[in-house]
Amino acid sequence: MQMNQIRGLGLVACGTSLALALVTAHLQAQTHKHEPAGAAVHKPQLNQGKKWATDEPLRKGMNEIRSLIIANDEAIHNGKLARDAYASLGSKVEEQVAYMVANCKLETKADENLHLVLADIILGADAMKGNEKKLSPRAGAGKIAAALNTYGRYFDHPGWKKL
Repeated sequence: MQMNQIRGLGLVACGTSLALALVTAHLQAQTHKHEPAGAAVHKPQLNQGKKWATDEPLRKGMNEIRSLIIANDEAIHNGKLARDAYASLGSKVEEQVAYMVANCKLETKADENLHLVLADIILGADAMKGNEKKLSPRAGAGKIAAALNTYGRYFDHPGWKKL
């Protein structure tokens, strides 16, 4: 590999890391602003009893994350997914979150509810990458699976199936 290619890959990796850090900070700020100390964690809400509308980028990103989890489900449940495979899976999930944040355009209340789901997905991806000390990589995958099921309960995504 030539030096310019190596530098280019480094810039892409750095840019991706920066984008994900900004997304994480944005989501944390959105889900935690104006909370008094010790306040209960907010949970998604329905839109006057109905599921929130989705757009194509959101559906595409969530389908990709769901597919990633399903493809590794047996190894995760059997405790046979290697640490580097968890890390790779966590990175791929983060890529999809970054894609959704960059491309998804929802109305404000739907977006606020989506941030609650994405915060759990990001936490799960961090755990799978070994960056979250309170959760094991396997527990991180479980966190993502639970967040995907929450998404299906609160967002109108035709054909969505519970994990």
